[in-house]
Amino acid sequence: MNNNHMTLGEFIIDNQKHFKYSSGEFSRLINAIRLAAKAVNHEIRKAGLVDITGASGDINIQGETQQKLDVLANDLFKQTIINREIVCGIASEEEDDFVIVHGKNKANDNKYILLMDPLDGSSNIDVNVSVGTIFSIYRRVSPEGTPVTEEDFLQKGNQQVAAGYIAYGTSTMLVFTTGKGVNGFTLNPAIGTFYLSNPNMKFPDIGKIYSINEGNYVHFPKGVKEYLKYCQEEKENRPYTSRYIGSLVSDFHRNMIKGGIYIYPTSAIGPKGKLRLLYECNPMAFIAEQAGGKASDGYKRILDLKPTELHQRVPFFCGNTQMVEKTEEFMSKYPEDANY
Repeated sequence: MNNNHMTLGEFIIDNQKHFKYSSGEFSRLINAIRLAAKAVNHEIRKAGLVDITGASGDINIQGETQQKLDVLANDLFKQTIINREIVCGIASEEEDDFVIVHGKNKANDNKYILLMDPLDGSSNIDVNVSVGTIFSIYRRVSPEGTPVTEEDFLQKGNQQVAAGYIAYGTSTMLVFTTGKGVNGFTLNPAIGTFYLSNPNMKFPDIGKIYSINEGNYVHFPKGVKEYLKYCQEEKENRPYTSRYIGSLVSDFHRNMIKGGIYIYPTSAIGPKGKLRLLYECNPMAFIAEQAGGKASDGYKRILDLKPTELHQRVPFFCGNTQMVEKTEEFMSKYPEDANY
């Protein structure tokens, strides 16, 4: 089938045999994510016309002010998934604890759990900047037919079955991997269908973009400061270009297409970093590796980290393999900073 005319649904059917765990349940879960993404996209597109921008007045478990669209996106994804009875549990950046999804007669024989950041970069909505959704899928480790436990969610990232993100920008794209490469699908808003637009996405071999909030420079670890000086030197193919949107999905998506590294390190004001391991770092690391890139906490592979809590934060270095390895080279000079 011509890739330019292949829909997401057709792609799932056509590649079913390549999925690590082939089941109709998994396909229905991907389809439910697709449906929820279209619903969230619809709400974002009318954000300036109705009262869904700005803060909701609530504080989430991380102590951050929730935006109205955070709450709306979380509810849309959660209810879309729950209503279809295709997972046994959901964990969200916006929820204090994981959600047990009961099946018929209170038993749940479903195999999968979903973790998500419903609306990454939501504070950018007010100024009409791109935002996104990040999701991650695992097989449960608790016995089927019983309620999920916290251990189902505290799995290493290398156990992910699938991960992806939806970028709500000039066009709406759903990018995901099931461990067999990365593919991007663009929504045709006229008919509400996602079409395969970016097959087999890969980081370029050479990257020239670094994405970091340099306003926090004085608070960064020494290794990060030295790497930034390296990026700015006029040597070889440097200086690199600095590009930072402040939305992980948008920064990652640009860097994967054009070549670059995204950095959110520890700092004096954020001693454990800011990004959540389960909802942001693990899924993006899985995608990065499948696209020929690398993801690290500055010292260790992100996907090998053992989570200890649902909302655990870690430093995050993700992008072109060559660029990530260079940051690790600088970080290795200061092993004391690995104890975040």
